[in-house]
Amino acid sequence: MYPSSQDTQLDSWAAGGVCGCCGALRPRYKRLVDNIFPEDPEDGLVKTNMEKLTFYALSAPEKLDRIGAYLSERLIRDVGRHRYGYVCIAMEALDQLLMACHCQSINLFVESFLKMVAKLLESEKPNLQILGTNSFVKFANIEEDTPSYHRSYDFFVSRFSEMCHSSHDDLEIKTKIRMSGIKGLQGVVRKTVNDELQANIWDPQHMDKIVPSLLFNLQHVEEAESRSPSPLQAPEKEKESPAELAERCLRELLGRAAFGNIKNAIKPVLIHLDNHSLWEPKVFAIRCFKIIMYSIQPQHSHLVIQQLLGHLDANSRSAATVRAGIVEVLSEAAVIAATGSVGPTVLEMFNTLLRQLRLSIDYALTGSYDGAVSLGTKIIKEHEERMFQEAVIKTVGSFATTLPTYQRSEVILFIMTTNLPQPGVSTGFQCNNMMSALPSNFLDRLLSTALMEDAEIRLFVLEILISFIDRHGNRHKFSTISTLSDISVLKLKVDKCSRQDTVFMKKHSQQLYRHIYLSCKEETNVQKHYEALYGLLALISIELANEEVVVDLIRLVLAVQDVAQVNEENLPVYNRCALYALGAAYLNLISQLTTVPAFCQHIHEVIETRKKEAPYMLPEDVFVERPRLSQNLDGVVIELLFRQSKISEVLGGSGYNSDRLCLPYIPQLTDEDRLSKRRSIGETISLQVEVESRNSPEKEERVPAEEITYETLKKAIVDSVAVEEQERERRRQVVEKFQKAPFEEIAAHCGARASLLQSKLNQIFEITIRPPPSPSGTITAAYGQPQNHSIPVYEMKFPDLCVY
Repeated sequence: MYPSSQDTQLDSWAAGGVCGCCGALRPRYKRLVDNIFPEDPEDGLVKTNMEKLTFYALSAPEKLDRIGAYLSERLIRDVGRHRYGYVCIAMEALDQLLMACHCQSINLFVESFLKMVAKLLESEKPNLQILGTNSFVKFANIEEDTPSYHRSYDFFVSRFSEMCHSSHDDLEIKTKIRMSGIKGLQGVVRKTVNDELQANIWDPQHMDKIVPSLLFNLQHVEEAESRSPSPLQAPEKEKESPAELAERCLRELLGRAAFGNIKNAIKPVLIHLDNHSLWEPKVFAIRCFKIIMYSIQPQHSHLVIQQLLGHLDANSRSAATVRAGIVEVLSEAAVIAATGSVGPTVLEMFNTLLRQLRLSIDYALTGSYDGAVSLGTKIIKEHEERMFQEAVIKTVGSFATTLPTYQRSEVILFIMTTNLPQPGVSTGFQCNNMMSALPSNFLDRLLSTALMEDAEIRLFVLEILISFIDRHGNRHKFSTISTLSDISVLKLKVDKCSRQDTVFMKKHSQQLYRHIYLSCKEETNVQKHYEALYGLLALISIELANEEVVVDLIRLVLAVQDVAQVNEENLPVYNRCALYALGAAYLNLISQLTTVPAFCQHIHEVIETRKKEAPYMLPEDVFVERPRLSQNLDGVVIELLFRQSKISEVLGGSGYNSDRLCLPYIPQLTDEDRLSKRRSIGETISLQVEVESRNSPEKEERVPAEEITYETLKKAIVDSVAVEEQERERRRQVVEKFQKAPFEEIAAHCGARASLLQSKLNQIFEITIRPPPSPSGTITAAYGQPQNHSIPVYEMKFPDLCVY
C-alpha cells in the first residue's frame, strides 16, 4: 500500500497544528506508531501492529525520518515520566525497523535512533544504560547500504568508556554496567574501523579513552583474582567476565589496526602502565604485550618493539625497577616478534639496550642520575641497577638465540664494536655452517679482542668461540680438565668433518692456533681461562678436525709445553704448572680420539710417570681449589715431557704427516697481535697507530747501535719515569672524558679513531697476509714450496684510456 494524496495533505495539516488534537485526522505514520504500544506496558510490543508499521516504512521509506523523530519524541517523554515499560517497547520497535530498512533515507532515521540511545545512556538508571547499549550493539552489527558523512560517535566513546570504569555499590550491577561499556566500545570499533567516511576511531582522542578502559578491566580482575597471564587457557566459565570480554575486544581492536595506526593504539598502553605503576610487578605488563604481539599482524611487530625501545629511552632516569620491567616486557615481545618479521629493528634494539646498560653502569658508579650527588638528587640503589643490568643481558641473550645464524654473528660483532661486551650473548648458539657463523670480519675482531690484557674479556671471547664451535652439545663434558683413562664415559657426539668445515679450517686455522698459543702465555690467566682453552681445543678436535688439523693441534700443544719449560715469558709457577697440565689433558684426549695404540701408549707412560714423580704437572693437582705446586720447575727430566720426536715416529707409522709433525710450531707474530695488547677497551678506541714508514721493505733502514754509557742509562731512567707520569695523566683524562662528555661527542670521537685504526690495520693485514709479488710472478710459500701468484683484477693497474 502506497501513501495517498490524502495522507500527504493530512501530514501538512498536522504540521500546521490545525487538526493535531483530532485522533482520526493524525498522520498515518503516527497512528501506526501509537498502535504498537499496548495499554498495559507489561503486555509488550503489539506484534501485528508492528508488522503494519514495518510494512508501511518499507513502502514509504521517505517517512522513516518522521517515524524515527516521533518514536524519539515518545521515548523522551516516557523517560521523563518514568514509564520504563514503554521505553523498552520503543527501543524494541526501533531495533526492528533498523534491521528491516536499508533504504537511502536510513541516515536520518539513524540520527533519531542514536539520539534515543544517547538519552538512555545519559540516564542514571543502570537498566536504561544497558538497554541503550544493547540497541547500539545491534545497530553496530548492521551493514548500511548508504554512507554517512556527518555522523559522530564521540559521545558514545566517552560514555561507554565511563561505563567501563563503573564503581556501583552493587557488585552484580557494576559488573553488568562494565560489560555493557565494553560491548559498546566493541560496537563503536566495529561500526567505524572500516568506514573511511566515519570519524577516525584511531585518533589519539579516541584511543586514549578506549584502550585504558579495556586495560582497566583486565587489570582489575588481575588484581582481584591473581590469575595467570593467559586467561584464555583457563576453563570456560558459565558467564563471561569483564576481563575476558575486554581481552577479546582488545584483540579485535589490535587485529584491525593498520600500519599507520599501531602507534596510536600502543601509546595509551604505555601511559596506562606508567600511571598505575604496573612496570614493577611486570606480570600484568607482560600479559598486556603478549596479547598485543599475538593480536597484531606479524609484519607490524617491529613497530611495537620500536615503541617499547622509545619508552625505555624516555624512562632513562626512572627507577631501576621500572626500567627492568620495561626490559622484561621487551624481552617477551622481541622473542614473539622474532618468529615473524623484526626487520631493521634488530640493531636498533641492541643499540638501545647497550646504551641503557652503559647509563646504568654510570648510575651505579656515580650514585645519582646527574653524575654528582647534591641536595634533592635521587640516590641510586646499586643492587637495583645490578638487577636492571642482568635483565638487559638476559634480554640480549634470549633475543639473539632466535635470530638466524648470519644475523647472530652480526649482532655479536655489533655488541663488541660498542666496546661493552657482556657474557650470555652467545648462550645457546647453534649453527650448521662455520663459514656463515664466523665470517672473516667477525672472527678477526673476536680474535683481536682475545689478546687484550683484561682477563674477563679474554674469557668472554673464549666462551663465544666455544659456543660457536660446539654444535653437538659437548661443551659441558669439558668443563673440568682431567686425564681420563677412558674417554668413552663422556659419551661424546662426533660427526665427520664436513666439506664446509674443512674449507673454514684451511682459511682460518693458523689464525686460531696463533691466538690460542698467545692466550696460553697470558700471565693473568686463572683456572677458568685454562678450562676454556681446554674446551676450545677439545671442541676443535671433535667438530672441525681432519688429519691435518689433528697434526697442527698436537704441534700447538707441544709448543705450549715448551713455553712452560723454557719460560722466556717469566710466568709464575702456577701458570707453568697449568700449561703442563693443560698439555697432558689434551694429548690424553686426542690420543684416544685418534685410536693409534703407540700414540696412546706414549701419552699414558708420561702421565703415569708424572703421577709418581711430578703430580704438579697434571690437572688433578693443579686445577683444584688448593693447587699443589712445585717451587722448582727448572731442569724437568725428559721422562716427564711429551716428546715431539716420539709422537712423530708413532703417528708417522700410522699414515700421519711425519714431516709436518717434526716441525715445531712457531707462530708468526703479526702487527695485529702486537697492536691488540691493550690495557682496556677504552684505550682501544683512543689508540693511534703510526706505521706508514714501515709499509714497504724498501724503506726499512738499519739504525746504528747506540753507545751505552752511564749518562745514557741515567737519562733513560729519568725519561721512563716522566713517560709513566704522562701516560698516567693521559689515562686519567681519557677516563674523565668518557665519564663526563656528552654521548654524541664520545661517539664522534670513537668513530674517527676507530676509522683511523681500521685503515692502519688494513694496511698491516695487507702486508702480512699478501706479500708483494716477486718479479718472476711467483711467491715462495711455507716450507719452500713455490706457488703461482695472481693479482686480483680489481688490484691490477691498467693504462689510462684515451678519449677522442
